[in-house]
Amino acid sequence: MVTPSDSRHLDLGLRAEQHVGQWLSEAGWELLHHRWHCRWGELDWVAIAPAIDAQPRSLVFVEVKARSRGNWDADGLLALNARKQAKLWQTAELFLAEFPDLAELPCRFDLVLVRGEGDRLHLLQHLYNVFEQ
Repeated sequence: MVTPSDSRHLDLGLRAEQHVGQWLSEAGWELLHHRWHCRWGELDWVAIAPAIDAQPRSLVFVEVKARSRGNWDADGLLALNARKQAKLWQTAELFLAEFPDLAELPCRFDLVLVRGEGDRLHLLQHLYNVFEQ
């Protein structure tokens, strides 16, 4: 059963993911999948980051963490622990197995932290390549 508190949390998470998707799209990223899931878990966003300077286009698995003010885990940063990283890596491997043509691109994992304050969302930080593959 979903409690009102759970509902607000799910709403914040989905709103944050949509906010990040819009921001990435406006920055020239090609959004491929939102909430792609398999038996290991879910990828919030799978996108192709544009080539910048000498960096080639990259396939990026974007994890979005949304928190309200006064959270206990550094705005979601501490939630990306070793167990979560392993789960994301397994999920990404299954994604690449399903879409082998994308496996030719350089891949990385990014983390975007979002704070929700009422109806407003604030993009706090976009961390690139948050863990090595």
